[in-house]
Amino acid sequence: MAPIDPHSFTDSTHPLATHLSLSLYFDFSSSTISAAALISLPTAYTGPISLDARSLSITAVLDPITKTPLPFSLSSEPDPIKGHHLTISLSKNSSFLILYRTSPFSSALQWLSPPQTFNKTSPFVYTQCQSIHARSIFPCQDTPAARICYSARINIPRQLSAVMSARHVERRPPASGEAAMACEDAIWCAEGRVVEEFVMEQPIPPYLFAFAVGEIGYREVGPRTRVYSESVPAVLDAAAREFAGTEDMIRQGEKLFGPYEWERFDLLVLPPSFPYGGMENPRMVFLTPTVIKGDATGAQVVAHELAHSWTGNLITNKSNEHFWLNEGFTTYAERRIVEAVQGEDRAALNIGIGWKGLNDDMERFKDNLEFTKLKTNQEGVDPDDVYSQVPYEKGFQFLWRIERQIGRPAFDEFTKKYIATFKFQSIDTEMFLNFLKANIPGIEKEIDLELWTEGTGIPPDAFEPVSNIYMKIVSLANEFKLGRMPREDEVADWHGQEWELYLENLPKSVEASQISALDAHYRLAESKDYEVKVAFLQLAISSRCRDYYGEVEKTLKEVGRMKYLRPLYTALVQGSGKEEEKILAKRLFAETRDCYHPIAQGVVESILSKHL
Repeated sequence: MAPIDPHSFTDSTHPLATHLSLSLYFDFSSSTISAAALISLPTAYTGPISLDARSLSITAVLDPITKTPLPFSLSSEPDPIKGHHLTISLSKNSSFLILYRTSPFSSALQWLSPPQTFNKTSPFVYTQCQSIHARSIFPCQDTPAARICYSARINIPRQLSAVMSARHVERRPPASGEAAMACEDAIWCAEGRVVEEFVMEQPIPPYLFAFAVGEIGYREVGPRTRVYSESVPAVLDAAAREFAGTEDMIRQGEKLFGPYEWERFDLLVLPPSFPYGGMENPRMVFLTPTVIKGDATGAQVVAHELAHSWTGNLITNKSNEHFWLNEGFTTYAERRIVEAVQGEDRAALNIGIGWKGLNDDMERFKDNLEFTKLKTNQEGVDPDDVYSQVPYEKGFQFLWRIERQIGRPAFDEFTKKYIATFKFQSIDTEMFLNFLKANIPGIEKEIDLELWTEGTGIPPDAFEPVSNIYMKIVSLANEFKLGRMPREDEVADWHGQEWELYLENLPKSVEASQISALDAHYRLAESKDYEVKVAFLQLAISSRCRDYYGEVEKTLKEVGRMKYLRPLYTALVQGSGKEEEKILAKRLFAETRDCYHPIAQGVVESILSKHL
């Protein structure tokens, strides 16, 4: 084997698929999908081809024209990270049809029963394929190096509807013969079923494949943007208000980075169990409801996902070892959009919060410095276990360093050329550095590119932001250590981000009485902004201020976003002599496990197993 990605069985000597056609029959009663996947190659091929699969029951592989079975084998024991290795033997085939069924335990899918949804009346299912979970929905070369176009027929109960990170073609009754053997015709065409058809004509990496099925409604918020969610008027209206400025951000993005290539930029607000803040699925970004803050500041997450439309979706890292190319570039692009739309102070706060997060993650990886690098070695490592701020914030710092060296106008010109040159390609760090050196001659003499990309820790020429508001907040946090709480006139115009930065700069352990006094003044534990609430609750746990453990319990039971689960569970179980906290963490996870997405379940399990 000549693998091209440490997280995939994809072999570099085999052809890469160009198109995927899916027929998917959704059975909510068993939390499974019966499916047929028609995979097309660029030319006819003879020999073995390797695919990734996880938790899939494969019933047959056929020549799609003759329906002759093709020999295949599935590794008996799954690799703990990669899953099963599916090998198919081809003989002058340019396409092949795989018939299979997903498992209720698919790592990419969360099936929600009606009580777990907002409207409590209908079931709901959604995907989260990043980093390596597309293989639990369909067999594929599950590496970002292998970009595919796809089409999908989604067969669902008539009272539900489907959305997808693809262009919606039509909603219609099922037709005889179109199931492609995913299930029997009589089942496919049964009374009460409907088919939603979608097509994605631009080649995307498999981790950007996405759908959701449920009782879904929408609001128009711009000429190319709708906000979707479960059809609960309160959620839809709040989301439409929060994201009303989306079109302004798209226009700023186009000014900075070139044309928006994906036609639409729709937003789907998911149930609270969604494990990320946002996921940049093309044409339809998936969002956690925790970004609806009521003051439009949640739009910053949208700015990040929008920026991915250029950096991540148009140009993609070749493997997760080069993840900074996606996230560092996108963090830089997001802050440029925020600065253009909301002003320099807001962007500086963003950078300040990121700087603190980067320093915290350097501490987290002090015993495993490999993951403080931009270009990492992830052989034998689950990318979900080492997900951190490093690729985002160290990557941002690297690009910001280049901008400071050559000036913003020259860097803007470079960025536009970079995007135009590599669009719809997957690249690695070397390709980026070669392009950088070719287009900015002599840059390697002014910036130590090797130290930045392959060195550990934070390089000495990284830069803590300088702005009046940032310095004022950090100095107020330093005064808290000396016993001085901020006065009401000093915080009168603060929003969530100011409080978040303040709380994150407080010492990790202060007197419980100080925590109670701060909350008595400013009601931080009750904040509607989860960034503020969780930062405060972390302090409460580390200060053993048990008055707030009820609020910790409530928070861990109502959201599944890993950005909040990871620090709260870690704070409960990390450190010595915390038996009461450890018992609380175990009980809470036992009670809430089924409400978390499978990816989040795995992350919490690894935290508990490390400390319990």
